[in-house]
Amino acid sequence: MLSTIIAAAAAPAAQATSSAPASPGSFFDSPIILIYVVVIAAFYFLFIRPQSKRQKEQRKMIAELAKGDEVIAAGILGRVENVGEHFLTVEIADNVHVHVQKGAVATVVPKGTIKSS
Repeated sequence: MLSTIIAAAAAPAAQATSSAPASPGSFFDSPIILIYVVVIAAFYFLFIRPQSKRQKEQRKMIAELAKGDEVIAAGILGRVENVGEHFLTVEIADNVHVHVQKGAVATVVPKGTIKSS
């Protein structure tokens, strides 16, 4: 009985080795590589490239900050009074000054925005 089980298990293995092996296709013959390329390109153009452009614009805006600019920093609207290497002094009301990091500046608003609000 044991020899019958072993013979039955060995028969498919013997048939597989006697037949010609299938030639493996090249990786580039498969359409899956095209799918990978399309997905990577989509991620680059939809996510990576726009984000890097926004970061570049943000760095440029922060580098061009000057005294008198009106900014929104950490959700607070104010006028830049002093620009340091890493920090700004922002006047948010008469004689009320706040020190914030340059990276906290969300946007530069048009001059006159503080008076109109």
